[in-house]
This record gives sequence, structure tokens and C-alpha cells, in this order.
Amino acid sequence: MISEISLLYGVGVAYLAVLFFIAHATEKGWLPDGWVHHPLIYTLSLGVYATSWSFYGSVGFAMTEGYQFLTIYLGVTLAFLLAPLLLAPLLRLVREYQLTSLADLFAFRYRSQWTGVIVTLFMLAGILPYIALQIKAVTESVSVLTRQEPPHLLALGFCATLTLFAILFGARHITPREKHQGLVVAIAFESAVKLLALLAVGGFALFGVFGGFGELNAWLTAHPEALEALYAPVQEGPWMTLMVLAFAAAFLLPRQFHMTFVENMDPRALQMATWAFPLFLLLLNLPIPLILWAGQATALDVAPDYYVLGLPVAADQSWLALFTFIGGISAASAMMIVTTLALAAMCLNHLILPAHYRQQALPRTNLYGWLLWGRRVLILLIIGLGYGFYWLLEFNQGLAQIGLISFVAVAQFLPGILGLLFWPRANRVGFIAGLTGGILVWLLALIVPLIHDSGLPMVDINLMVWMGAGEDNRWAFATFWSLTLNSLLFVAGALLTRPTPEELEAAQNCRREQLTPSRLLGDGEMRSVEQLRANLSQVIGPQTAALEIQRALTDLKLDGSERRPSELRRLRARLERNLSGLMGPLLARMIMDNRLEVPPQTQVALADSLRFVEEQLEHSTGRLKGLAAELDTLRRYHRQVLHELPLGVCSIAPGGDILIWNNTMAAISGMSSSFAVGQTLDGLKDPWDGVLRTFINGDDRHLYKLQLTVDGRQRRLNLHKAAIESAGLGSSVAHGLGGMVVLVEDLTELHNLESEVAHNDRLASIGRLAAGVAHEIGNPLTGIASLAQNLRYEKDPAEVELTASQILEQTRRINDIVQSLITFSHAGEVPRPRPAPVNMRTCVAEAIHLVQLSDSSREIDCLNEVPDNLIARGHAQRLLQVFVNLINNALQASRPGDRIIIRGDYILGSVALQVEDEGSGIPESMLDRIFEPFFTTKPAGEGTGLGLSVVYSIIQDHGGTVYADTPPGGGTCFHIRLPALEEELDSSLAKNAR
Repeated sequence: MISEISLLYGVGVAYLAVLFFIAHATEKGWLPDGWVHHPLIYTLSLGVYATSWSFYGSVGFAMTEGYQFLTIYLGVTLAFLLAPLLLAPLLRLVREYQLTSLADLFAFRYRSQWTGVIVTLFMLAGILPYIALQIKAVTESVSVLTRQEPPHLLALGFCATLTLFAILFGARHITPREKHQGLVVAIAFESAVKLLALLAVGGFALFGVFGGFGELNAWLTAHPEALEALYAPVQEGPWMTLMVLAFAAAFLLPRQFHMTFVENMDPRALQMATWAFPLFLLLLNLPIPLILWAGQATALDVAPDYYVLGLPVAADQSWLALFTFIGGISAASAMMIVTTLALAAMCLNHLILPAHYRQQALPRTNLYGWLLWGRRVLILLIIGLGYGFYWLLEFNQGLAQIGLISFVAVAQFLPGILGLLFWPRANRVGFIAGLTGGILVWLLALIVPLIHDSGLPMVDINLMVWMGAGEDNRWAFATFWSLTLNSLLFVAGALLTRPTPEELEAAQNCRREQLTPSRLLGDGEMRSVEQLRANLSQVIGPQTAALEIQRALTDLKLDGSERRPSELRRLRARLERNLSGLMGPLLARMIMDNRLEVPPQTQVALADSLRFVEEQLEHSTGRLKGLAAELDTLRRYHRQVLHELPLGVCSIAPGGDILIWNNTMAAISGMSSSFAVGQTLDGLKDPWDGVLRTFINGDDRHLYKLQLTVDGRQRRLNLHKAAIESAGLGSSVAHGLGGMVVLVEDLTELHNLESEVAHNDRLASIGRLAAGVAHEIGNPLTGIASLAQNLRYEKDPAEVELTASQILEQTRRINDIVQSLITFSHAGEVPRPRPAPVNMRTCVAEAIHLVQLSDSSREIDCLNEVPDNLIARGHAQRLLQVFVNLINNALQASRPGDRIIIRGDYILGSVALQVEDEGSGIPESMLDRIFEPFFTTKPAGEGTGLGLSVVYSIIQDHGGTVYADTPPGGGTCFHIRLPALEEELDSSLAKNAR
């Protein structure tokens, strides 16, 4: 039999070294990635729940409490069955906001520094007995193996060794945002070891002691009291109390919270854990009755807690005894390593760092190193306190069932957790009041009597006796009254006081499927990443600030030149969350608010809210059910319609951020939606920054035919705007919804098409004028030929000179006709000249001259009564086409002998012209449609219906108006209004004044 304590110590150290090697190999990537990230590894890591109390003490617990020992694991099963309602939301919060402990979670929800302080101190006090229990179990297991009292230095040596390994496992370097993959794999390995060890001892009990199932049944038949002892306590004992305690411990114990939430590498792994972890616990407890019965059958002379070791020792099975001892070492060491890591992070974030920050004493040169050494020192102190508690137990016996003390303590956080997840009205006053009341009952009902019974000087206060419950089970009494008082004070405190705005914001974050994006930065908003880095460096030092900002930029896939306000807000929010993982949520919020000039009460940026909601809903399709899924489908449809709309859509928040920039707007502007959304107008490329700002700040709701040069291309645009009022809109994401929507209509292609149609119409007019042109040119050509024939016979120099001048005059006449046709055919082609003064009488005269080239105009008089001083601002060639089309239409509607009169004047600051004929007129029912493309009153084959459409388009381009009516005497009159040239208008007004 093994008798050398030094050998056992060496085996324990070697086993811890194996665990460390597994962790190191994982971090170095020596193990396959598929193994490391397999959900089964995560599930096994949760086996840290089974400590020395489970490994050794379950048999003793079954001895006294019967089958009630299973309630400790049935409560855990219940907690994991409720994972979608309970564990999954907590995991989401921990991952999203980088919370590293239960104290961080409560401080995040119940915004108070005292929240973190009280939770940390109470958790530390409640877990120290549990740490002492692990030390006690290891030393007593050595005593069972060696059959002698272990030296007192053994416990101290075990604690020192465990301190070293705890530092190696979790405090070699600061990784606030990374998972300790090596730790997870190592804990999974130790869970497998202790499961195999218990199963091996159970198998030995079944086959080595009883000889098989038949012999076991025979023994139970011969000893019915063995079964009755297991069933009797279930009928009388506090099984419901134990279920509640185990339910709370399943995810609120520091080690369970750390492995379940903080070290979770993939949220999907929790789905497997909901059934695989209860299965693991079931397998772990299957051997317990067998080991208990085998110990009773062999009449072991050791305490029932150590039957697991006593059976192989009594049977002289050295290898099994050693393997079982390793399983016990594994259970104790895993619990102490993970627990001390979690408690050290809590103490650092909520006790040490806030005190230093208030004194402005945070190190600015190497914050990471300072935090690292602080965590190491705290690990040493926590294990030292656990050893001190063990020393107290060692020399002052009387503390029994130590594990339940910690379970009752942890159960005090249940009301706070339920309020955190399901009650938005819950606040820090209620939480602190309730927790304080629960702690008071816990102290008076459990701690004070036990310390008094252990022999230490302590006032004999027995709450059970005071309340007349002396015969009740003390665990049921303490659990019931502590949770009752806790819950009552929690509810009363929350109802009597109002939650702060920060608590309401945190309550929204904690509700299921709801997260709140970053807040506005306020008037002191950061304008660049460098400014952000400079301000942050004042608190945590330039090196740490640079590293943290670079990490945040990498997370968000941004670069250091980012200046968009929305992206800087996202960067600030990511920084706050990263710092939360480094030093806790409260201190991170204090640093960001105080140093980055954020007012304590500020609203959420609407642009960030909408984008954040969009991002969350993009990944929520599988989780939405019923009406929520239908609403999301409708939202996606409307969003798709908006983005595929053939009009450019730009929505601007009240703060000036761009909320919507659809696909058409991106095509028109040359700026993608990902670039534009979140920008202010100042951040847009030229010319859009000035155009949109001017239009939004202007009084006009519409802007027609705006000419812009975008990426070297001329564009014609119509702009429309509308204000969005916030009345009637919800305010769950932001206060003061509203802003402006700008619609951008791209008329470039339409304008080019109209120009082409107008040009084709001119060519058609030239075709119609072809016969008249030929006749008009023929006359001067005949005259030139006659003069040239006569010229050869002329001898008189004076006659020769006269004939030559007549030939030149006829040539000029032909040239004028040709130039008029060329001018008319080329009118309106792009690029067009800038608007210039146009003498309307000259323009009308040239139009009449062109029209009269045709034969149809020879019997109709065209009278030009436009004043000589009537000057409009526009394009002469395009206005020429207007009058050619209108006079042509008038000629076609007139009869021989009719007159066409063109008049003009200055009226109300503009140039007014009328083209009136005495023809057949236009029916009044058709007057509203005559400017539509392809609409004509002529018989089929005699008109295209484009002439008046071209007239309307040209006048609109000039900023004028055109309409037609029927005068009382018959015929048709077209009325045209054009912008006047300012100088001529002023001169005309002055002349009229005289």
C-alpha cells in the first residue's frame, strides 16, 4: 500500500503538470482545432461543478440524506433545461458586453459601484468555506491512503503548488478579450478523469465486492434497511430546498459562471450542454449508491465521505487507489483554479481598480503589467484566505456540510438574476436592499452558530431558536427565510424608487433579443481616431490606449483615418466594451464618459440605432416566431423596395447623420451606401455635400433641372424634400425621431432622349421645308445664271460692277437660307452654351423666315409684333425651335387668307409671348393633353405628336411656362413665359415709369 506522503505529493504535482501541458499545447495549437472547439469539450469543462464534495462527499451525503443527494444534480438539470430562457440570454450579455464575472453582470445592470463591491465581498465570503473544503478533502484523502495523520505542511504545500498552477493557467498574461482555450481543454480533461475514476470505483464495488448484479440483489434482499435508508429521507427531507440551491449553483457559483459564460468559445455549444451536461452528472452519480452499499457491506473503518478511497485501499488495489486519489486531486484543483481566477477578476475590477481610479493613480506606463501582477497577488491572497479558513476548520471542529454554506450564499443572487432578465423596473436600491437582507439571514442562521459551536469567541445567536424553528432542517430554514426576505426587500425597494436612466438603458440591454447601440457623444464629440487616442491616453497611458484602439479598429474593420461620426461612435462603444473586459463595466463607463466628454444623460444616435437593429434582425430570422416573423418579413420587403426604388433616396437624421442611401442614390452619386450611411453631409464628396446642404436649408421643397458634373459626366436632376415629424413614432431606440428625406430624380437619360427627339423633330421639319427651300434657292440661282450670261456681253465698267454686286446679293440670299437651315438643324445639341440674352423679335423673325420657305405658308400672313427691346435669358437656337414648331402648327391649322400674329411684352418681371392663329382651334377637352408625347389631333400619318412635347420640354428647361387656350373669336393662342434679362427688365420698367 502506498505510504509515502512525498510520493503522493509528487503524483499530485505531476498530474497538475499534465493539466498545464494540455493547456499549453492547446494554446500553442498542437491539438487539432476541431477537438478544441468541439461542443463536447465545452460540456466537459462544465464538469468543474463536481468538486471534492461531489467526488468524495456524495457518498456521505447519500448516507445521511438518502436519494436526496440526487437533488444537487437534478437542480442543475432543471437550470440547463431552462437554458433558452435563462442561460442563453446571460451568455449573450456576457459575450456582447465582455463581462468577466457575476459582479460585472450585476454592476452592468444595477448601475452602482456598491453593487459590484457588495457582490464581490459576499461572493468571496461565501466561497471561502468551499475552498477550505477542497483543501480539507485533499489532506484527509492522503490520510486515508497512508493510514496516518498528514503533516500540517502538506495543506500549505498543496495551496502553494496550486497557487503556482492557478497563475500559470490564468494569469500568465492579460487576455481580457480572448478565451482561455487551454484552460477549457484542461478542465474538460480533468472532468473526464474524475468521471472515469468514479466509474472505476463503482465497477469495482459492483464486481469486486459484490461479484455482480445477482449478488448485489441478494445482498439488498438480505439487508432491506440499506434501501430504506435511501428512501426515508426523501419523504421527510428538504428536497425542494436542495433543488433550489443546486439550481442557483448551476450557473451562479463563480467557477460555473466563468466556465459557462466567460470561457464559452461558441454559443452553439450551449445547445449540446443542455442535455450532455446533465447526462455527465447522471453518469457521475450512478456509482454513488454502489460505493455506499459496498462500504457498508465491507464495514469500512473510514468516514462515508471517503468510501471512494477506502474501498480500493481495503482491497489492496494500489493502482485503483492511486487513480482515485488523482481523481480527487483533479476535482479539488480544478475547482480552486477556476474559482480563484474568477474571484481575482472580481476583486480587481470592483475593489482595487475603482479605489485607484478615484485617486487618479492608474498606471499610465504599463497598465497591462499592473493588472497582471494585481491578479497574481489576488490569487495568492484568495488561496491564502482559503487556507486560513481550512486551518480554522482543522483545529476547531464543528463545521459540517461546508458546501451547502456556499450554495445558500450563492442562492441569494437568484432574485437579482430574475430581475435582471425579466423585470425592467428592478433597480440598484432594491437589489442592494434585498441582497443585504439575504446576507444578514445567512450570517445569523448559518455562519454565527457554526463559528460559536467551533469554539471561537462568538455571541450565541441562534435565529432558528428565536423564530421557534428549532426542530427544522437548518438548510431549509436558512434558504427559505433568506430568499424570502431578499425577494421582499428587492421588490419593495424597486417599487418605492425609480430606476435611473442608465439603469433603464441597461434593462433594455438585458431583455431577451434586445440590445442597445452606442450613445451619442454630445457636444464634445470626437472628430478623429487620434483625438480619441489622445484623450484615452490621459487615463490608461499611451501604450495601452494605442493597443486598445487598434484592437477596436480591427474588431470593426476600420482604419486609423476614420472620421465618420457614426463610425467613431461605434469605435467608442467597442472601446468601452473592450475596457469592460479589462477592468469591469463601471470603471470602463466612468473612463469613457469622463475622458471622452460624454454627458451622463444622452440619447442614442438614430443612425446607429437603425443600423444596429438591422444588424440584429439580419441574424434573427431563425429565432423569430409568429407575428414577429411576419413583421420582419414585411420589414425586409419594404427595405428591399426602398433600396431598389428607381429614385435616389437620402434620409437624414436630426443630428445630420445620413440614415438611408439606397442603391439608386449610390449609382447617381458614385458613393456606396456603406460609405454614405452614418456620414454627415460634410463627409460626402463634392458636389453632393454643398448641393444637399443648400437644398435642405433652403425654402424650396422642389428643385428642377439641376445640372451637376458627377465623375466627369453631366447630370440633370430633380430634387424633392420632405420633413419627417416625430409625432406618433415610438421612442424605444431614440428620443426625437425625425429628420429629412430627399428624393433625387435622375433625368439625364430622359433629357438626352428629349434632345434626340427634338433634333429628329428639327430634321423632320427640314424635310417638310425641303420643297420650299429648293424653290427659294432656285430663284436666286436662276437670277445668278441670267446675270452671269449677260455679264459676258457687258463692256461698260459701271454695268459690270452693278451685275457683280447683284450676283453677290443673290449669293448672300442663298447663304442666309442655308445658314438658317444649318442653325435650325443643329439647335439644342449638347454641349449647350450658357444662357445668354436673346432678342425675341429677331428670334421670331428668323422662325417666320424659316417657316415661309414652305409652299403652305405663301397664302397666310405671319405678323411679327414683338417689340425690339424684348430680351429674354436663354438659348437662342432652342427658342428658335419653339417658335418654328408653334408657327408650323398654326400654319397647318389655318386657311388661306388667315393671319398668324406673334406678340410680346414684359409682364410681372418676365417675358410674355403669344402665338395666335385664326385656324380651327383645339377642343377644350384636349387642351390639357396637347403637350404629352405622341399626342396629336391630326389624322394618322400626318403628325408624330412630338412637336408640342419638345416645346414644353424646352420652355421647362428655361425655367418658363407654356399653355394654350382658345380665344373668343376662334383659333388657338399659345402663351409663353420666359425669364427676362435683368438689365433689360430694369430698363423697361424705368421707361414705363417715365
